[in-house]
Amino acid sequence: MTKAKKPTPKKLCIKLVHSAIGYSEEHKATLRALGLRRINQSVVQVDTPALQGMLRKVSHLVHVEEQVD
Repeated sequence: MTKAKKPTPKKLCIKLVHSAIGYSEEHKATLRALGLRRINQSVVQVDTPALQGMLRKVSHLVHVEEQVD
């Protein structure tokens, strides 16, 4: 009996491209939760529904690309 391969989770590369100065504390907290602290900083996160909601909230501040393995 062979084991079924689990699909690898999709990963997203998220880059902070605009400053959060002048935006609400909620937006700043969301950026911190994503792991972004400085402009041009990038992080790689696994794509989940929670992550999608966070990205929708700060879509005007970040650039998102699907990471190619």
